[in-house]
Amino acid sequence: MEQPISITPEQAWQMMNDGAHLLDVRDELRFNQAHAKGAFHLTNQSYGEFQNRVDFENNVIVICYHGISSLNVGAYLLAQGYDNVYSVIGGFEGWQKANLPVEI
Repeated sequence: MEQPISITPEQAWQMMNDGAHLLDVRDELRFNQAHAKGAFHLTNQSYGEFQNRVDFENNVIVICYHGISSLNVGAYLLAQGYDNVYSVIGGFEGWQKANLPVEI
């Protein structure tokens, strides 16, 4: 099974500034408490909305708690036909440690 490319939080932020889509796959409670600025909350319920917003050739970055679950979600997105899928090393915890923008 194809795997997403692992990138640092800093690389993810730069890619977002260049138009990449960041997908947060953490649970609703954690997402609502705090998430990376500009992140889309990807759930089973919001997947259709995501598909309507994002073309298969767009850069898609997945973030989770610590960088493990995002690999599985990224592999799923690749299997669905998304061409450019990335996973944030260290997840949201790494994002916060890098002092990148957060929305509360």
